[in-house]
Amino acid sequence: MKRMRISHWCLGIFLPLALWGCTATESELSEDGKPNVVATSTIIADLTQEVGGEEINLTGILEPGADPHVYEPVPADSKALETADLVLYNGYNLEPGIIKLINAVGDKVKNLPVGEVVAPLKLEKSEGEIVPDPHVWGSVENSIAMVNAITQALIEVSPEDKDKFTENAAELTQELQQLHIWIKAQIATIPVDKRKLITTHDAFQYYANTYNLEIAGTLIGISTEEQPSAQTVKQLVDEIKKIGVPAIFAETTINPALITTVAEEAGVKLSANPLYSDSIGAKGSSGETYIKMMEANTRSVVEALGGQYTPFQP
Repeated sequence: MKRMRISHWCLGIFLPLALWGCTATESELSEDGKPNVVATSTIIADLTQEVGGEEINLTGILEPGADPHVYEPVPADSKALETADLVLYNGYNLEPGIIKLINAVGDKVKNLPVGEVVAPLKLEKSEGEIVPDPHVWGSVENSIAMVNAITQALIEVSPEDKDKFTENAAELTQELQQLHIWIKAQIATIPVDKRKLITTHDAFQYYANTYNLEIAGTLIGISTEEQPSAQTVKQLVDEIKKIGVPAIFAETTINPALITTVAEEAGVKLSANPLYSDSIGAKGSSGETYIKMMEANTRSVVEALGGQYTPFQP
């Protein structure tokens, strides 16, 4: 059984100290001696499980398919956060309801906004405010940086498992590097004038920037809390007609009704496969892990925009 540990410093190895919540109290390990780790988004939970393996007890707050932008925490979430040895969340206000709970716990529990290890792209909200884009995982290179941060955080709470965490992270990173190269090659098969994405909300800037696509339009902005006006819908329809894209895309975490209406009014195909934006898919789906999610999205984009898809084979 693993020993009880006392932490007297922040988890600051290789990361800015400002990112961490600190504690000088005894860490409450579970009965099996494994650290209790809480992850907010399904993407972070998946990456954390890959690194932590059987050496951690992982609790994921959000279920596959849940929208972190509008999620309302339940009492069980507060209990999970209060009894955790480590809390990993995305940050950049992706999950505002959960972030409020994390702030309420204060410095009693170590926490890390994993997405904030990445320098953010900035986007303008509908009211003109400039905010960081939280959808950093759209670039696989960013996700590799997130894996590094997760690994260091896990080592801090369970140093005796350092070798295992490091080994798991190395294997995951190698596959992610292959995925990154594969996505670039797949997008390159799309005719240059067709490399334009139109989606329900603004969640694919990192993906587009990294893999040579253009975000030609979205129905709503960064947060799914926004409601598009009739004028916004008309402007998007007009833009679609103007640029002549072969298809536009719904998303798995958002009701497709409005984007379906846009497709109908613009006379353009709506891709049969909605994109995974803020969450991985349910077990057994094409996007049940982060890697499968990125593969599924890339296949949907390539096939809908006229490219030649080749399966990912790591």
